[in-house]
Formats: sequence, C-alpha cells, structure tokens
Amino acid sequence: MNTLTGKTALVTGAATGIGLAVARRFAAEGARVVIADRDTPAAQQAAEAIGDVARAVTVDIAVEESVSTAFSVLAADGWSPDVVVANAGVQMFGADAPAADLDLEVWRRTIDINLTGTFLTVKYAVRAMLATGGGSIILTGSPTGVNGEGKDFTAYSASKAGIHGLARTVAAAYAENGIRVNTVIPAYTETGLVTTISEDPQSRAAIIGRIPMRRAGTPDDIAGVMVFLAGDDSAFATGASFAVDGGMTTL
Repeated sequence: MNTLTGKTALVTGAATGIGLAVARRFAAEGARVVIADRDTPAAQQAAEAIGDVARAVTVDIAVEESVSTAFSVLAADGWSPDVVVANAGVQMFGADAPAADLDLEVWRRTIDINLTGTFLTVKYAVRAMLATGGGSIILTGSPTGVNGEGKDFTAYSASKAGIHGLARTVAAAYAENGIRVNTVIPAYTETGLVTTISEDPQSRAAIIGRIPMRRAGTPDDIAGVMVFLAGDDSAFATGASFAVDGGMTTL
C-alpha cells in the first residue's frame, strides 16, 4: 500500500530475524531502509537483497561512538531517519540464569547490549529527529519484561523491563517535539536468537503451550504492527505497548 513512501527507516539488528523482516516490509511499503547491524557482511547481503532503497551500516549498539558515527554518516548522506526501530539484542542461553546463579559478567553483557544499546540508539535517534521535526521510534520489548515468563533469564528479563520503562520516559519527554516512542512486545518468535528452544521439541512445546493461539510467532507477524507505528495512521500513539504475542501476556 506504500504507507511509508517518503520515509527513511533505520532498523538495528536488521541482518536477520525480526529486524530483517521489518526492513523488508518497510521497503515494500515505500520506505528507504538502513540495515544497521554489527555483522557487516550479513547487513550488506540483506541490503543488496532488498535493492536500491536499502543500504547497510555497521553499528555496534553497545558502543556510543559506533552509534554516533552511524547517525552522523546517514545525516551527511541525506539518509537521516524518520523512523528508528531499536531491535538489536541478545539472549544468552546457557549463561543467563535465576538471580542467585547469575554470573555478573553475563548480567553486564546483557544489559550493555540490550538496555544500554537501546538507550544509545534512542539517544541519537532523538537528536536526529529533533533536527528534522520529529519521527517514530519503535522498541522491541518482550513478555519477560511484563510478567514472570522469563524467570530463568534474569538479565534478559531485566533488560527488557528497562526497555519498556525507557520507552515511556522518552515518549513523555519528547511528545511536544513530534517524536513518538512505542514498544512492540513479541511473544516467542522463532528466529536464530532462540534456536536453543526451537530445536528442543520439549522446550518448544512447553512455551507454545503458554500461548493461547497455540503457535510460535514469526518475524512477519511483528512487521505489520511496526509498519502501523512507523506510519502516519499511528500519529496519536506514543508511550504505548503493543503486544503481538498470541495472547501470552493475557495469562
């Protein structure tokens, strides 16, 4: 429907998974898309597959200089984003654990990437949008930041709860500047991030059993809601959370 014609969107973690699905959908809706990822070859491959409306940028969201440089380069090239999807993150299966068993370095690494990295992405997105008259920032949350779903993943759950709080705070601070900030909450979505679960039939069945729709989410399930939040139809939506979880957070 070309609902994003004329917009430029930056998506972090866009070389694979949810980020890639969102970038593809944004391009199909008429946007120029920046594939931002720390995996340079994968980002370039994704951008080439999408076509001339896409470009790749190497970004390590946990490093402020990397984020700052990426936004500066885009602004200099006329690609300053109207839409930013802060999607990149990690979940350290086999290392993240209940609090009493959690190694401090696993905590720090998870918080550095998921929460601090999202903060840095938002920080420079806001700066860019203040200079251009506003825009839409979309954060990828998680049911683990809403309820007890992630009891065995202390660091990941805490990082996602922090992201939800960050979204509300930034939304309130910059609403008068035409900058909207919303969170999308996917349920268990099968991507390369969760192969530890998807490749274990017992674990997969257990988590799907907690989803009322009785299936896993797909990256394309998430993309449609992000198109809505990126576009003008959601002009009055800010500081909100949009659950795309098959009903998981209703339980």
